Amino acid sequence: MLLREDHNTLPPASSSRPVDADALQDPALLRRLLRARDRMDAASHEAWPVKRLAEFSGVSEAHFARSFKRAFGVPPHRYLLTRRIEQATTLLRDTGFSITEIAFATGWESLGTFGRIFHDITGRSPSAMRLEAQANMPQLDRVPACVLKAAQRPDLTFAVSEKRRRVAKDTFRKSIKEVS
Repeated sequence: MLLREDHNTLPPASSSRPVDADALQDPALLRRLLRARDRMDAASHEAWPVKRLAEFSGVSEAHFARSFKRAFGVPPHRYLLTRRIEQATTLLRDTGFSITEIAFATGWESLGTFGRIFHDITGRSPSAMRLEAQANMPQLDRVPACVLKAAQRPDLTFAVSEKRRRVAKDTFRKSIKEVS
């Protein structure tokens, strides 16, 4: 099993595609990918376009994006979304900050975008998530923070826009054209 430098195991790849073993054979590339991921973790509120990550890792943008997805199971942007939503969920649960303050503190440039994506990923609005967390606070106090965070980690193995298309397909009727 491959280990991160800080003793955590690599997250599993998405269930639809196995991890390409050749992509993980180069230890130097793996170290650079882990370093880039650690940078995103440490400053997930910052903008992390693939170009910036690739420059930091010393590889081309396309090679970085492909290698990151093979190594971690999700593209860099989805990984960053996961971290931002995790942090927002923690702040909603543990602080009294306003939803606007939390949105901007976790790296969102628009409150509307934050609310829409938060709802798409978690199935609840930020305010509903906060109310639910406050109602369950006595039970959650007994759960270690690391276990709670892992249990609330959003599953972003496919794009949020794909999730919206699936929902829309189930809720809207297709238009019927009249044939003459």
